[in-house]
Amino acid sequence: MTEETRQPFTDEDEAYMRRALQLAAHARDAEDEVPVGAVLVLGGEIVGLGWNRNITLHDPTAHAEVMALRAAGERLANHRVVGATLYVTLEPCAMCAMALIHARIGRVVYAATDPKTGAAGSVFDTLVDPRHNHCLAVQGGLLAGEASTMLREFFKARR
Repeated sequence: MTEETRQPFTDEDEAYMRRALQLAAHARDAEDEVPVGAVLVLGGEIVGLGWNRNITLHDPTAHAEVMALRAAGERLANHRVVGATLYVTLEPCAMCAMALIHARIGRVVYAATDPKTGAAGSVFDTLVDPRHNHCLAVQGGLLAGEASTMLREFFKARR
């Protein structure tokens, strides 16, 4: 499912994205990280939460999506989260996109597009490339204005 063929967002989608925005604010306020948050949901239950921690942990892979996947993996004792939905405040990069594909995520819902490194169609088509052995649904734009404003203000304050 691409953005063009997407179904409307549900109230549940919005609630999970609002939680992701809270995590993004936490990343910004508590750890001075780029404000990106992620919520991983399986069967109506949150199984993983994440926010950017790459600066804090000195780990270039500690993006919000990866942190949510790690939390879910520990909780579920499995490296796969088949059919789960990931809500993330910024379009995933190529690294995160491949991690989501390997984890067999079923759906990704993101807020703001990333015109520099987005891998759900903005710059790269990694998440939606039909050549993968696993395909997932992608929807973008949910609460994009709020996520974009948070990111823009963060970078403006750093200049």
